[in-house]
Amino acid sequence: MAIDHFLDLLGDPVTDVDEECFIIFSQVKSSHDLGFVDAKASTLDMHIGNQDFTIEQCPGLLKSDRKEGTTGAVLWNVTPLIAKWLNLPSNYLFSEGVLGPTSQVLELGCGVSGVLALTVAPKVGRYIASDQAYVMKTLKMNIQTNVLSTAHHSEVKGRKTKNQSSGKASRQILPEDKITTVTLDWEHDHISGDLLFPDDPTGTRKNGLDAVIACDCIYNESLIEPFVDTCVDACQLRDSTASASNPTICIIAQQLRSPDVFEAWLRAFHRRFRVWRVPDSMLMDELKIRTGFVAHVGILRDVDGPER
Repeated sequence: MAIDHFLDLLGDPVTDVDEECFIIFSQVKSSHDLGFVDAKASTLDMHIGNQDFTIEQCPGLLKSDRKEGTTGAVLWNVTPLIAKWLNLPSNYLFSEGVLGPTSQVLELGCGVSGVLALTVAPKVGRYIASDQAYVMKTLKMNIQTNVLSTAHHSEVKGRKTKNQSSGKASRQILPEDKITTVTLDWEHDHISGDLLFPDDPTGTRKNGLDAVIACDCIYNESLIEPFVDTCVDACQLRDSTASASNPTICIIAQQLRSPDVFEAWLRAFHRRFRVWRVPDSMLMDELKIRTGFVAHVGILRDVDGPER
């Protein structure tokens, strides 16, 4: 099976949380940099893969005193790096067949940018970008700005778009339902098939998700348990028969900051998931551990209960 070969490539799973934390933080100092791409810019221009993107941010919202959090108002450094990594022709998730043109992918804590949705959606069957309600307006605007639907494209086919005539890359052409957005608060909402697949036009609800992706969602200890519980709920959407041979895979990437917060997350995640660190040999230089980033893969443990 594709997943088995991919896990073999990752090497040995994490068996000792303390040892894993020591190995990681002995190679890099934790960062005091919050890790924003540019917290003051209202607009970012980015090039990922073969596409140019214009991303709107909400720097004013980031500085507000909103109690539920504001970190999704701007783009974090690890997100475009993971987007570039996932778009490499050599990326093992795609080259080994773990993900492909029919895959259903959920992103947790996507923020306003939509960068991962914009770059990964063309490679999968459906991409679901989720976050709290306050990011949705700008998120949807960024998706609409950077994606030309196939329906609209059929109307303008044969003539140049404004971007093409100015020498810039044209917007991506995707089916309108390729990227969907879902309001999801880990502390208050419960993931269900009805939430993620409300219309279920192709019967995908029964098959659940192929992957859950989260970038830089672990920065506050109070969010760790709700986050891990949400990952568990997302993975359990796939029925047990399908999961036995093709389990949902979690990909968690983050910038290394507080060793205490990281350890608390890994300990909670490891209780519910079998965990592998993505080795440097499978990452591009900008994501190797010495740069202050780390990525882990998780597969939900058997339903007989978490490891103690």
